[in-house]
Amino acid sequence: MGAAAFLTIAAGVGTLLWQSGATVTSGGALAQDADKAAAAAGFDTRDKAAIEAIVRAYILENPEIIPEAVEKLRGKQAAKRIGSVRSEIETPYASAFAGNPNGDVVLVEYSDFACGFCRQSVADVARLVGEDKNLKIVFHELPILSDESRVAAAWGMAAAQQGKYYAFYKAMFAAGRPSQATIEQAAKTAGLDMASARSFVASKQAEEVLDGNIRIAQQLEFSGTPSWVVGNQILNGAVGYDELKSAIADARSANKTAG
Repeated sequence: MGAAAFLTIAAGVGTLLWQSGATVTSGGALAQDADKAAAAAGFDTRDKAAIEAIVRAYILENPEIIPEAVEKLRGKQAAKRIGSVRSEIETPYASAFAGNPNGDVVLVEYSDFACGFCRQSVADVARLVGEDKNLKIVFHELPILSDESRVAAAWGMAAAQQGKYYAFYKAMFAAGRPSQATIEQAAKTAGLDMASARSFVASKQAEEVLDGNIRIAQQLEFSGTPSWVVGNQILNGAVGYDELKSAIADARSANKTAG
């Protein structure tokens, strides 16, 4: 079968994917592309109908290729979104990172101190930092659950300015849901200069950074917290140590291949 025939078949597959719910392009545009490819290849209406029947039969006999194709498409779309903001998301605010500052892989976490799933992931982060000496974890605040979580996020950035972010991160999640009492407890546990931190929390800069984080989260189409970015992958939720480790390994392998 010639290249043009493959183009026609590909167009037919695209149409079926579109009908299954994948947002690739309009079904009419795909049908037009298929018609043009068939005409260029010298196929008549019967030839085109036969090819479409073959494609349809193959997909019906092997329906697993549809979710596989849709997942691959989503992966490509995620990689494109990440690429447009990679330097921004992989750059921590002040000292809001843990692990090797020059690590060969960057794992980015967007979290909310009021999020129970984020709290559940603290142990996974600590284990990854402890085991992988060539990993950098960058933290971004994504306070979407309550007014108190936004206040706690601002205190987290104040801690980052003082070089004590990771200590505050662990202390804040250990203290429980954000409140005036638990935030101050975490800040004192982390050893913050309280007067300096209060001044920053009330600043316009804190508001601007948090609003910027929310904008990035919307652009990357996060579904909630925690959300993770590593390499060209976006992971949503408390996915656990094993899945994070696997994604880190994939990113490291991709970096080596690209290098």
